[in-house]
Amino acid sequence: MPIDDYTGGPAQGSDVLVVTTNDVPGQQVKQVIGEVFGLTVRSRNIGSQLGAGLKSVIGGELKGLTKTLVQTRNEAMERLVEAAAARGANAVLATRFDVTTAQDAGTEVCAYGTAVIIAPAA
Repeated sequence: MPIDDYTGGPAQGSDVLVVTTNDVPGQQVKQVIGEVFGLTVRSRNIGSQLGAGLKSVIGGELKGLTKTLVQTRNEAMERLVEAAAARGANAVLATRFDVTTAQDAGTEVCAYGTAVIIAPAA
């Protein structure tokens, strides 16, 4: 399987810069808009569950579950970017992810950060 299946794929064109740092070199925060997040809950499919059960006996990576989690993370990130853009931000700083089990029915992924407007530093 190609590496894009496990890393979120190639960068998608967006007017919103998303970083995990608290600032962007060469840029100045002009306005803090506030917290934004993107949330999704994905149920596990029976095929992945059966494969995971077998792998737990013989060992190895759970590639089906890995791919599903990457897709879920990407969906949460897309929603984060949409939320930031809707509020007029052009960047999200201090981006983080929170992953939890949702009532044993699936996996909840929340991408969150601080929406800001940045501009080149003077």
